[in-house]
Amino acid sequence: MKVKSKSKKINKAWLLDHLNDTYVKLSKKEGYRARAAYKLKEIDETLGLLKPGQIVVDLGAAPGAWSQYVRRKLSVKVPDAVGAGLGPLNGTIIALDLLDFEPIDGVVFIQGDFRDEAVLALLEMAVSGRPVDVVVSDLAPNLTGIASSDAARVTHLVELAVDFATRHLVQGGTLVCKVFNGGNYSELVGLLKTNFRTVKSIKPKASRDRSSETFLVGVGLKTSRKVVDDRSDKPSRP
Repeated sequence: MKVKSKSKKINKAWLLDHLNDTYVKLSKKEGYRARAAYKLKEIDETLGLLKPGQIVVDLGAAPGAWSQYVRRKLSVKVPDAVGAGLGPLNGTIIALDLLDFEPIDGVVFIQGDFRDEAVLALLEMAVSGRPVDVVVSDLAPNLTGIASSDAARVTHLVELAVDFATRHLVQGGTLVCKVFNGGNYSELVGLLKTNFRTVKSIKPKASRDRSSETFLVGVGLKTSRKVVDDRSDKPSRP
């Protein structure tokens, strides 16, 4: 009974903190589905990544806040328009997640596990061989609390995102991916440095202080690899 009471106090404290959160309030005001939109917004405004006319792939897209932000940035500006993602779309946005989300005007959505070859094939079909300008990845595994296991899961998802990016990004393109401090962080920085001319590490203000998440941004893909049938060099997909 004491444990249950303590749990209720923790949940109440979290809920109060959540409701008073600046970015939660701002997301409701500006029509975003989650405060996470402001993480990508800060990264974009810092580095100037997103522009009308681009092809953008959003991995780990649910509930859709990042796709909403991209939709707004790729929109033809309409005088006096308010809210997220208004105005005709100038570009292409392809979103993927294991979970479903409500449709966003102009966004192509694929539901499935990015680690699954069949789902990857659907994503590649949607790309249709076109050079992608930006890949954004908010992918994260279900964490177990076992440090070595969690680090391996995070590393695997980042490796898959990098592999997809190097196969589909235009030369000079950009990858944004979520990582966590500790574990294999240095290894992942090295992986991006191998493939991109510049690698930035950004912890947006919208990331909660207690969270160990940060975002690695690879800018300027060194060599774009065309998709081939032989994928023997790719990270394995269980």
